[in-house]
Amino acid sequence: MKLAIVGVTGLVGRVMLKILEERSFPITNLFLVASNKSIGKIITYKNTEYKLISAENAISKKPDIALFSAGGSASLNLAPKFVEAGCFVVDNSSAWRMDTNKKLIVPEINASKLTVNDKIIANPNCSTIQMVMALAPLHKKYRIKRIVVSTYQSITGTGKQAVNQLKNERDNIDGEMAYPYKIDKNCLPHCDVFLENDYTKEEMKLVNETNKIFNSNIGITATAVRVPVEGGHSEAVNVEFENDFNITDIKTILKDTNGIKLQDDTSQNIYPMPLTSQGKDDVFVGRIRRDHSNPKTLNMWIVADNLRKGAATNAIQIAEYISSKFIKNK
Repeated sequence: MKLAIVGVTGLVGRVMLKILEERSFPITNLFLVASNKSIGKIITYKNTEYKLISAENAISKKPDIALFSAGGSASLNLAPKFVEAGCFVVDNSSAWRMDTNKKLIVPEINASKLTVNDKIIANPNCSTIQMVMALAPLHKKYRIKRIVVSTYQSITGTGKQAVNQLKNERDNIDGEMAYPYKIDKNCLPHCDVFLENDYTKEEMKLVNETNKIFNSNIGITATAVRVPVEGGHSEAVNVEFENDFNITDIKTILKDTNGIKLQDDTSQNIYPMPLTSQGKDDVFVGRIRRDHSNPKTLNMWIVADNLRKGAATNAIQIAEYISSKFIKNK
């Protein structure tokens, strides 16, 4: 197995390396790709030093799979070149997500849709992944009619610059700003850029990606908020079903779903929090309760580590599926 990571020096790229080691992903040759300013630097993986190389160099080595976390423009430019070299690309940017010819994959939900001809596979947005993980088994049984979601998103979703901004603010240091305002002791209803419809790009990702994954036309509205948390996205989700439900059945379904961890005992103050989700791959669900104001409607609180299941882990799970189905016996 020859594996390339494109964008390995970023937050997600670093977590990809950690998870590959944790999951004992079978690698015979590892190619770590970075921008021109980082070429030649050294990164250690499994006690072995690897020199960062250019994308062109990596392409010439014909990797089997390339994990991309280098941004949309880099993906649009480089992913087809890796494919021409015979490589499968799993892309963590938004570049290919809404391309009608590309699959948008959360392995627990729809990995079986992948074929050997799917050479560029899109990793959904972090906030989308954790929401659909919790909603997919419920949608299957009760059929979702409408979703109202408000997100409380970690600064790590923005990147290193945002992490540095928060740390600088807490240390009273003037530095480069990732956001137009302070983030410490603040909440910004401004994730990604504003669009013509006055929603942000992040909010519309939740709408469009969820419907693509579910192959549906569910009514979805979203508000995405950036909060001064260093890891883990949280979501308050109000979901209306076509069919009525029993709360006990809802909890049983979620408890029995692979990748979901139920944390729902308010008598003991047990509920999901970003602090306790950090470093874990599960999606945590709690505060499950019927919406008393609307029939057939449920409230729930969903939390996940946005750098792991929301990005790196999901991409590596896709790579594992590709490896087992399309590469192992080629």
